[in-house]
Amino acid sequence: MRVIVVLLAAVACVSCASQTAGGVASYDALSRATQACAAKGGKLALVRNGDAQSISDYACEKTKVSAK
Repeated sequence: MRVIVVLLAAVACVSCASQTAGGVASYDALSRATQACAAKGGKLALVRNGDAQSISDYACEKTKVSAK
């Protein structure tokens, strides 16, 4: 289940990557992607075995809601 969520988030983040020059994970690109992800209630994270210098290797992961 978690794999599906991460894959869907990665697909959603492709639109973030298309706005950057060459898909480089620059400070500005990561900042925009982080803000967009936070607005959706998630947290931007590097995918497993991802390249930290490539914006397409980051995904917006849903944060877990704690039950009270």
